[in-house]
Amino acid sequence: MDRYALVTRNIREVVREDELRDLLGREARPRGYIGFEPSGFLHIGTGLYWTNKVNDLVDAGVHMIIYLADWHAYINDKMGGSLENIRVCGEYMKEAFRALGLRSEVEFIFSHEFVSDPAYWEKVLRVAKKTTLQRAKRAMTIMGRKESDAELDASKIIYPFMQVADIFHMDLDIAMGGMDQRHAHMLARDVAEKLGWKKVVALHGHLISGLKGGGRMDPAEAKMSKSDPDSTIYIHDTPEEIRRKIKRAYCPAGEVEGNPIMDIARIVLFPYYVDKLVIKRPEKWGGDVVYETYEDLERDFVAGELHPQDLKNAVAEELIRILAPVKEHFEKNPEPYEAMKHLTVTR
Repeated sequence: MDRYALVTRNIREVVREDELRDLLGREARPRGYIGFEPSGFLHIGTGLYWTNKVNDLVDAGVHMIIYLADWHAYINDKMGGSLENIRVCGEYMKEAFRALGLRSEVEFIFSHEFVSDPAYWEKVLRVAKKTTLQRAKRAMTIMGRKESDAELDASKIIYPFMQVADIFHMDLDIAMGGMDQRHAHMLARDVAEKLGWKKVVALHGHLISGLKGGGRMDPAEAKMSKSDPDSTIYIHDTPEEIRRKIKRAYCPAGEVEGNPIMDIARIVLFPYYVDKLVIKRPEKWGGDVVYETYEDLERDFVAGELHPQDLKNAVAEELIRILAPVKEHFEKNPEPYEAMKHLTVTR
């Protein structure tokens, strides 16, 4: 697989494709990043999908940074609004990504590493001076907030300016994130034109629906979120918990859009973990069936040839298999996980 194919596989949108081809053609080692707020235990939407997407870019020769945005999480009231808790969570996240198989070449940066640098705050101010208040409020969706939230806590309006300044301060060529980060990336591209700064290529990935489903109208609203344990599969869930959550998950017969079980098969399993998905069924229901592509799986599911419960059983067992090394890793390196468990607030 060539560099472009590796970078773009299993990505929903590239802004812009011609710029990405040009970048990969002239830069042997472009710089890319994805940012996360330290805000709780990892779930599979973050842990499995994004670990593999970061690895794809590393394999394509991109110097990848995982940016642990602790100051941003503080602005966003995560982990009880405690910077100490947020930084404990950041250290846990580093270990969790490693447990999931993140490439050793990936660099971790915390946002607190920037805040003592006057050049960073100059960038924040210059971004703000080129952005209208209305545009900044629209971009607040990147932090899972409504525009009106800034009326109660003015610090939240600073968040989009910081996220855009982060991109320029790290001298990035590629900014990667979910579709919910699109506002920030497009703001960064617009500001770059106004200030004569380097314009990043934006890669927007998929959002896995929460287990309760309902993501037809707004996938960003319905994405898997650690704030709702019953709608989320954490990377630390026991096999029993995984089976229980998957059994209760939204998976209407024949429906694909907003279906979290189909999302997991399409976005996680087939691209990265299985060459084929074996559906085990009693002989009276047709016996076992093997799917070598997601497209074949979807065809039979939509046609009613594959029962939702049979699909759920297969997906649950694959997730149990995939996540087994995480338990083993943290048994050997328990400190970050134990520190997180002792925090009183992990949202």
